Amino acid sequence: MARRTARTEQVNATREAILTAAERLFAEHGVYAVSNRQVSEAAGQGNNAAVGYHFGTKADLVRAVARRHTRHIETLRERALEETAGSTDVRDWVHCLVRPVTEHLAGLGSPTWYARFCAQVMTDPALHDIMVEESLASPALREAVEGLNRTLPDLPPEVRAERGQMVRLLILHTCAERERALAESAPTPHATWSAAATGLADAIVGLWLAPVSARTAAPGLSRE
Repeated sequence: MARRTARTEQVNATREAILTAAERLFAEHGVYAVSNRQVSEAAGQGNNAAVGYHFGTKADLVRAVARRHTRHIETLRERALEETAGSTDVRDWVHCLVRPVTEHLAGLGSPTWYARFCAQVMTDPALHDIMVEESLASPALREAVEGLNRTLPDLPPEVRAERGQMVRLLILHTCAERERALAESAPTPHATWSAAATGLADAIVGLWLAPVSARTAAPGLSRE
């Protein structure tokens, strides 16, 4: 029994080392610029096949890195939803989207790589769907989006879709840029992740509540 426990602990430690190395390397260099051999070496593994043995394909490794963080973010978002239940204020629901992410990043210490990892993965066509699938698997995130939609003004469907995409990119890349600056000891607009979350939420609320200009199809883009 003791031998089996020791083996399990060793396997878990190896997997954690690989996940940490992969997250950092993918964040700094991009997913497909990094080989499994490089991940294994960075994780202190003499066996270059360690990544494949423990995780399978690179897509499986990316999913495992994402799930390493999404569980805690889900817990934080559930807590935020409890505090926001019944609110009709757009800002409250925006905070349910933003603050679980920034609180998670703040709790990781410094430096962190998760925000930049997400930014790298989301810009890769072959891996983008993995992050989308993981997001859709989050009941708390779906509830936050539904709550936000109930409080938004009446927007044309195409405007709502367009602004939703803008919001996703704004959260993703604002967090990634702040994370990069902190890792490089560069100046940041806010001293803390909490203050950064407030500024980000202000921008998102303004985006959602901005007036909608009359739209005309650009030349050559008419649907008729």
